[in-house]
Parts: sequence; structure tokens; C-alpha cells
Amino acid sequence: MPSSLAHDLQYAIDLARGAGRIILDHYGKVERLTKTHVAAKEEAVTEADRASQRFIVAGLRRRFPEDGVVGEESETGQSITFEAPDPRGRVWVIDPIDGTNNFIAGLGFFAVCIGLMERGEPALGVVYDVTRDATYSAARGEGAWLDTKRLRAPETPMSDSSMLMVTSNLLDPAGACPDWATRWIGQTHWKLRMLGSAALEAVQVAAGVAHGAVTVNGKLWDAAAPAAIVLEAGGVITDLRGGPVFPFNLARYQGAKVPFLAAGPAAHAELLRELTTCS
Repeated sequence: MPSSLAHDLQYAIDLARGAGRIILDHYGKVERLTKTHVAAKEEAVTEADRASQRFIVAGLRRRFPEDGVVGEESETGQSITFEAPDPRGRVWVIDPIDGTNNFIAGLGFFAVCIGLMERGEPALGVVYDVTRDATYSAARGEGAWLDTKRLRAPETPMSDSSMLMVTSNLLDPAGACPDWATRWIGQTHWKLRMLGSAALEAVQVAAGVAHGAVTVNGKLWDAAAPAAIVLEAGGVITDLRGGPVFPFNLARYQGAKVPFLAAGPAAHAELLRELTTCS
């Protein structure tokens, strides 16, 4: 008999794919709006982001009326969605379009992310790569998958053939580019890639494509779903100093940054040394 998480995961996959169809209806004909709840700057949002989140939240409320919901968007753009009466219970964490700037520009790297957290830990995650119709998914104890292909994070150390994903915004809280980022950009051994979607970058670790993925300025909705997939694929998730990201204290979360390193188990220590000694 499939576990309850397996049933929940399939429902989340169906929601993510449904949201993807809504997004594609808007693709190539969107207007860039802004949301103002982000401290010190505005961020891009579109009606497609909001329509995607409305669809996902409505589906979750129908099936899981007692669960909490945290979402990147709100109808006004003045706040995130935070409806979690029990932050240590079951809470769904949603990014309706991860990679909104790519979506607006017509660059086909963007994803729908739906994660479930239980007691602050990633319990399941879906990252739906919309334009490629590819579904990365995992639930605790059920394995990590790309559609019907089982995933495994790379078990080898970093080498000259290693691919390393880095997010496009690498600036630290002081607005400076860290030394490690300058060092990595200036070398040609590791193969650096930026997709513009933290979730799609992180799941490349789960898929064995990349040895590591660094997200400097992500939020909880960038981390929750891909973390479940990376962990179930045998990868490691920490903050950029090597500390735990999970269990995450969801109480009163309003969009604080959640930097994280996703890596294969053998690559993690080397990448962590780079992050902590060259910063």
C-alpha cells in the first residue's frame, strides 16, 4: 500500500502540472508588475504568478483544510501569504513561479515549486520544470524522481569535470561579491552555470547533473521543495557556513532569506571549505 505521503505527493504533482498549464497560457504575453514587501527593493511579479498560486492554494485547501500554507505571492503584492496556525505541523510552501524574470523575458527556465514541511522538516517536494514538462519529485521514504527515473545525487568528489550551479544574485548582505564567488568565476576547472531559478539549480544535484548548487539570496519557498528532493536523493543541505537549515522555524516567517548549499555527500565538504575560507 502506498504511504499517505505518496498520495499527498501525487496530488501535489497534479497541482504543479495544473499550475504549469495556467502559466503557459500567460507565457509570452505578460506584464511585469512589482511587489513591495521585499525590504529595500521591488521584485518582479506577474498575473501568472498570482494565478498559479491561487490555483495551488485552492487545491490544497480543498484536500488539506487543516494544513498551513506559505506562499511567495499575495493578491496585493504588499505581503507574502502566511496562513500557518501550527508552524510545527504540516505546512505547504509554494513558489508559483520560481524564475519569474526568466518567465517575463521569454527564457524557458522557470518552475512551479510545492513543498510540504512537517515539524519544520522537508517531507515532500515537487519542482515542475514547466517548459520541459519535467517533474522532479520526492517524498520521505519514497525516493527522488525525475518523472519515472529514480534520482541519485553524485557520490564522487569535486573534479575538473564537475558542474556547479550558482544563483545569479551572489551579493552578500553588505552588497559585495564574496571572495569565493570571484574565485569561482575566475577559474575554468569547475563548470559554473546560472539558470536563474534556485529550485531548478538545486534539483540538478539530486539528478546527478551537478555536484553542488549555491543559493545566496533565496527564500524559504526556493528551498523547501528542492530540499526534499535533494535529501531523498542522498544529497546534503546546509547553510553556507555548514549549519543546519532544517528543522526550520516557520513561526512568523515573512520572507527572510534562507541561503543554502545543496551538494553531493563527497563534494559538500570541499565546497563548504571554499565558502568559509574564501569569503
